Amino acid sequence: MLSRFIQRAPENFLSKDQMADVRAGRRGFLAGAFAAASAGVALAGQARAATPEGDANILNLPAHSKGLGQPVAARGYGLPSEWEKNLQRRESPGLTRIGQASVSFCPLQGLFGIITPSGLHFERHHQGWWDIDPSRHRLMVNGSDEAMLKRPMVFSMDELMRLPNVSRMHFIECGANTGMEWGNAAVPTVQYTHGMLSCSEFTGVPLRALLELCGADLKRAKFILAEGADGSGMTRTIPMSLVMSGEVLVAYGQNGEMLRPENGYPLRLIVPGVQGVSWIKYLRRIEVGDMPYGTKDETIHYVDLQPSGLHRQYTSIQEVKSVVTSPSGGQVLLQKGFHNITGLAWSGRGKVKRVDVSVDGGRNWAPARLEGPVLAKCLTRFNADFVWDGKPAIFQSRAVDETGQIQPTYNELRKVRASRSIYHNNAIQSWSLEENGEVKNVQI
Repeated sequence: MLSRFIQRAPENFLSKDQMADVRAGRRGFLAGAFAAASAGVALAGQARAATPEGDANILNLPAHSKGLGQPVAARGYGLPSEWEKNLQRRESPGLTRIGQASVSFCPLQGLFGIITPSGLHFERHHQGWWDIDPSRHRLMVNGSDEAMLKRPMVFSMDELMRLPNVSRMHFIECGANTGMEWGNAAVPTVQYTHGMLSCSEFTGVPLRALLELCGADLKRAKFILAEGADGSGMTRTIPMSLVMSGEVLVAYGQNGEMLRPENGYPLRLIVPGVQGVSWIKYLRRIEVGDMPYGTKDETIHYVDLQPSGLHRQYTSIQEVKSVVTSPSGGQVLLQKGFHNITGLAWSGRGKVKRVDVSVDGGRNWAPARLEGPVLAKCLTRFNADFVWDGKPAIFQSRAVDETGQIQPTYNELRKVRASRSIYHNNAIQSWSLEENGEVKNVQI
């Protein structure tokens, strides 16, 4: 929705020529992108200054107040307003060579509350997405040896959906979220810095219930292997401790309807608090074993480069993190005075306990308001008041979770992780407000 007080971040902020610059490795494209994004600020101010006495939108009765609107069920599946059509998930140009192994970023700057609309949920694919016929899809549950399961079983979707189900709200974050920012401030808007993040209500069957139905040896079992049905051969090891907690779901529902094809329809694994690559889409097999499986995507990929040059493996928990989503990079404050600072906080270890906000680059902090519900391993919305006097400011947020973990600064994180990593960047994000109202991505 348009605002008189803040100009949106540019949704599609690169021209075709600038995209070509990105793909060619030329870094000067950002300056041009920012210039284009802010060019309308002066014009917007002039247009408002020229407004005559009285608001024509009130004085003149609009057409929708004088005539018949669209009939009931004109669209069998509801769509957003045409005035909101520019709010879309978008691929970062130049990020990958082919779209089938790429990412689309969620437009966090334009969302409210904590639930991500299914159509704006971020995507990460390793071999493209599929719309699979649910009548032909099967889930097989087996053991690493004959004694691990009394009854290896194969489930159809109908058989899974007749079992008792639960619905729970959880965030999912790609392990590479904010990965482009490890070395420096690389992208202009929160959609591209933090947009590999979404939150949904998922519905499905606890995996523990399926294993019990199959007669799994829950004392001997230490890990499960989850396998997807797409061409990437995606497989991940999940500790049985997570499964036994009852949190891990074999899910078919998302936000009150079936999963979207881009999000794993008709079946995916839900592993709350763990990086998104373990939330196997198009789930077709669960194997129960007594040791880690050492798959390619947990021994070679999704590993953390250390300052020594060694890689740390099996680091799946998404640590406590937060980000101010508005005002944020690419947006422009058009007027001085009161503004609401809003953002999101989350932790893979449980509930968010506190979020502090700074407007002076971390010199001083004040507690933000946590908006309910505050749930474990779920996004939490926070808000804070800000009165802009026209002077520069630097917005930051710092989250603390119920285990006592505190979101680190970049300096703190780089002391133990250096600056050449890709995954698990949970450092404090900074947005610089300039005197002309522009908000930019900076690192301090």
